[in-house]
Amino acid sequence: MTARFSAPSIIIRELGVWIMLSPVFPFSPVFKPFLLKKFFFSCYDVDKDRRRGTMTMDFQLFMEDYVQRARDEIVAAGFRELRTPEEVDEALNRKGTTLVMVNSVCGCAGGIARPAVKYALDYDKRPDHLVTVFAGQDREATERAREYFVGYPPSSPSFALLKDGKICAMVERHEIEGHEVVSVVRRLQELFDQYCDEV
Repeated sequence: MTARFSAPSIIIRELGVWIMLSPVFPFSPVFKPFLLKKFFFSCYDVDKDRRRGTMTMDFQLFMEDYVQRARDEIVAAGFRELRTPEEVDEALNRKGTTLVMVNSVCGCAGGIARPAVKYALDYDKRPDHLVTVFAGQDREATERAREYFVGYPPSSPSFALLKDGKICAMVERHEIEGHEVVSVVRRLQELFDQYCDEV
């Protein structure tokens, strides 16, 4: 814990220490430690700093749990997570069609993108392979995946459809955020109709 003192509080603190130690003020040995403690805590709000630390820890735990839930949701839909650039290269260079979801912690990922792709995959035509990278979490894997999305700026959440390692089309963030789930489902299924074979 790092103490934070203002200039006036430092003066008060030093005065308190001097009073406690100085023989000019004949306080009893029992009272002097109490006096120092009183001055110290009046200058520094220990509880405030502890509360700040607790809030930071709680937020970190919340975010870790939220990220894991976001991972689990898309994996449960049949996607394989790609955590390294090597895994990305291996997955995206396979023959056939590959749908890549660029996952995200933002609200439109959890509220629109992930539900939409789950519905979209319940269809006559669908990609041969389903993979996902997580923007902001698995940074190197995400950067490598984006190298395959030639002609499209980085965005998340988003979907990229590749065939034999080449980009066919994308559903970008601006086509997801602010849209209804059903409109994203339709857009994905349009791409499946155009590029994918019947299951």
